[in-house]
Amino acid sequence: MLWLGDEPPEVRAADAERIQRISREVAAGFDKLATIGPAVTFFGSARTPADHPHYAQFRSVAAAVGGAGFAIITGGGPGMMEAANRGARDAGAASVGCNIELPHEQGLNQYVDVGLRFHYFFARKLMFVRYGCAFVIGPGGFGTLDELFESLTLIQTGTIRHFPVILVGEGEWDGLIAWLREKALADGRITASDVDGLRIEQDPDQVASIIRRAHELQREHGARTVRRAAG
Repeated sequence: MLWLGDEPPEVRAADAERIQRISREVAAGFDKLATIGPAVTFFGSARTPADHPHYAQFRSVAAAVGGAGFAIITGGGPGMMEAANRGARDAGAASVGCNIELPHEQGLNQYVDVGLRFHYFFARKLMFVRYGCAFVIGPGGFGTLDELFESLTLIQTGTIRHFPVILVGEGEWDGLIAWLREKALADGRITASDVDGLRIEQDPDQVASIIRRAHELQREHGARTVRRAAG
């Protein structure tokens, strides 16, 4: 709706109420996740069935990362998120789910130990970056790609540093990397380092090793995602 002039009082009142709700969501997330220690955020499709090879691989990767001493954070839903939380449970690592209110009502999966529920996508995404020291991205849809490219933007702009983004899934990412190199890079819209920062790995132990080294760098340089990601 278009207003000519100031917004009506009821609209301003609704915005004031919205600001309070956003503040409560962010504060609750900070309060609940402040003690989980170093963590890695896993993204992937909610629609992947448990008998799919991608599910099994993601579970194995999460178990390796959890076994290396990291909590596992996901969106808390089914599919690839469940696989990662299940892998955390396998390794005895903290298993966190940051769920979102959706029209089709997506609940927390059974492998989540620490659960949060968000109304606002941006508040939820803040938790993924604020408390993750790396992203592991599995095959997914629009939501997964949104989270992937947001992380790449934060890295490109120097908002987060020494922050690995690891792509998992045999043959899944070849076309995307080729497009980035042949179109976006060739046309000067991104740099070679923007593309080179993406790691494609299939071996769970290698993923865990990359993350461990990156976390050591973050600690050395004081570059955890506390930095500028929270404003």
